[in-house]
Amino acid sequence: MNQLAAGFVIYGPQTAFVLTVLAGTQIFTYERGTGTFLRTRADVQIAKGKREYAINASNYHHWDEPLRAYIDDCLAGLDSPDRQQFNMRWIASLVAEAYRIMARGGIFLYPRDKRPGYQHGRLRLVYEANPIALLVEQAGGAAVDAERRILEIEPKKFHERVPLIFGARDKVERVVRYHNDRHSIGERQPLFGRRGLFRE
Repeated sequence: MNQLAAGFVIYGPQTAFVLTVLAGTQIFTYERGTGTFLRTRADVQIAKGKREYAINASNYHHWDEPLRAYIDDCLAGLDSPDRQQFNMRWIASLVAEAYRIMARGGIFLYPRDKRPGYQHGRLRLVYEANPIALLVEQAGGAAVDAERRILEIEPKKFHERVPLIFGARDKVERVVRYHNDRHSIGERQPLFGRRGLFRE
């Protein structure tokens, strides 16, 4: 992918512009008094270790097995392989979720699932997933479709859809591991049950 820049604008109590031109990710905030954008965060780095994930959990039964296993482990808290309590967030706005992850860390997941029209994901590769992926990678994070790096996917058509998982690199890499090493996922246990997936 020969993408040279990416950005988005988010509106709320303040207006922010998140931008990369392949020299790190910068955040600019609109100053009403002067009518200009001032850089308020330089060279953003997505924090590792933040125990937050964002996903629409109402679709749990439609997800692939590896994704359910990952979310089960997040829900299991102190019984999970990494013994960590997670909080769930779901704003249902791609740019709002991305902005929160830039500020706080964590991971966002919009996977493919078994519902009609969702088998290949729902977000557009060219003008949704790719811009977010570039911003996230320039901020030290990662963005994948569950198995492949988003920025390595060659678009076949302009409105092509993909799954999108992005955020702190350590968390995204764990999701990829759950998908690419499926034989490591043991026999399914009930939700919140003890499981030995990738126990270290």
